[in-house]
Amino acid sequence: MAPTLLLADIGGTTTRIARAGLDGAAFDTRVEPNDGYGSLEELFGAYLASISGEKPRAGVFAIAGPVDGDDVRMTNRSWSFNRPELARALGLNGLVVLNDFAALAHGVPTLGRADLVKVGTGHRKPGAPILVCGPGTGLGTATLIPRSEGGYDVLPGEGGHVRLGAVTADEARVVAHLVREIGPVSVEHVVSGPGLVRLHRILTGETATSHAIIQAALGGHTRELETCHVFLRLLGRITGDYCLLVRALGGVFIAGGVGAAMAPLFAASPFRTAFAEHPPYHEHLAAIDVQVVVHPTPGLAGAAAVGRRLLAAL
Repeated sequence: MAPTLLLADIGGTTTRIARAGLDGAAFDTRVEPNDGYGSLEELFGAYLASISGEKPRAGVFAIAGPVDGDDVRMTNRSWSFNRPELARALGLNGLVVLNDFAALAHGVPTLGRADLVKVGTGHRKPGAPILVCGPGTGLGTATLIPRSEGGYDVLPGEGGHVRLGAVTADEARVVAHLVREIGPVSVEHVVSGPGLVRLHRILTGETATSHAIIQAALGGHTRELETCHVFLRLLGRITGDYCLLVRALGGVFIAGGVGAAMAPLFAASPFRTAFAEHPPYHEHLAAIDVQVVVHPTPGLAGAAAVGRRLLAAL
């Protein structure tokens, strides 16, 4: 039997797990709620016990948090592990651990038209940096840096933890409220799934889940739609900031579960205006291509792209 990879995209709320062969095509895909498990070892142990055939020989895990060595700790969940120890516990000969948005960035070149929703006009400049960012449980960022010989290197980032500023009166109200509530406000305190809940509560006085807010907005409910438009205006301006930092003329890909869920709302929202509204670079940003990633498991696609090289070397 051909050797396989164990792939995982470990978010703050859910973990997507699959296997793949040398072709990179995922199978035995599962989506597991993290709250159902006490640790990653328990989660992966349950998955491996449920599959048939030869166990995976190597693994590639994308995780929501910085990866600076063998000891890894998640940002939005109290899970941590040591990479070599986890590999031994799972019977893997090799294990690569990536930041989740770094993995997403590796997967971007593999995406097709059906995996993307274009936002406004714009075009991609070949051979230029590409920005990948977006809201989920937190807000992730990564940049694809072109190589002179072709292909890309991936530069992970932690853009969700930069400080959030206000431009409009309603944004100033939100920031002032959160400063009183939690202290210094970072981008992902507002531009994330939990951030959408905070934003809606501050703007309307109502408490609802991020899923309920988005579904109501998609159904045309005024209050929820207004909250989502404020959210998308903030996301647009912040994404424009990030774009200027790396001159992402190769395009912008908005990823993350919240971004994908809001994909139908982008066109009529202030996102594109706020993205471009960075004087004196309005025309520069208005010309950049922006796409929302709606692929169901883009992190696994990126993990598979990395894993094919790992599997071939074993």
